[in-house]
Amino acid sequence: MKVELEKILSVAGKPGIYQLITGGKSTIIVESLIDGKRMPVHPTQKVSSLSDISMFTYEEDVPLRDIFLKAKEVFDGGPAPDHKSDSKVLRDAMLKILPDYDSERVYDSDIRKLLQWYNILQAKDMLEFAEQTEESETEAQ
Repeated sequence: MKVELEKILSVAGKPGIYQLITGGKSTIIVESLIDGKRMPVHPTQKVSSLSDISMFTYEEDVPLRDIFLKAKEVFDGGPAPDHKSDSKVLRDAMLKILPDYDSERVYDSDIRKLLQWYNILQAKDMLEFAEQTEESETEAQ
């Protein structure tokens, strides 16, 4: 089953990533991809869709979708190094995934999140992404 990356969310101040279950007028309901618990997210909380996140390279920003697909290729569909590894392991993994990433503007914390999110999606077999359609782009606006 293809995953809509637009419905996979990062909630500021909360660990891991979440899948959008339903949206209301004032809150949305999300489910943790780590433990399956559902919780409401209020409008005052900062929420980012993984489809809206990109990483700096020396030429242009690369969407997370492309980075996840490249990581899947680099790690042969298996897990990436643990996000709690030391800085050298993180940076080495990042160089394999995205050789031209901007090492001055991409911090260790960014790489930790990337690897943690990748490993969560990999463990849930959620690395096959549906292409964003024109219709969903229009709905998002």
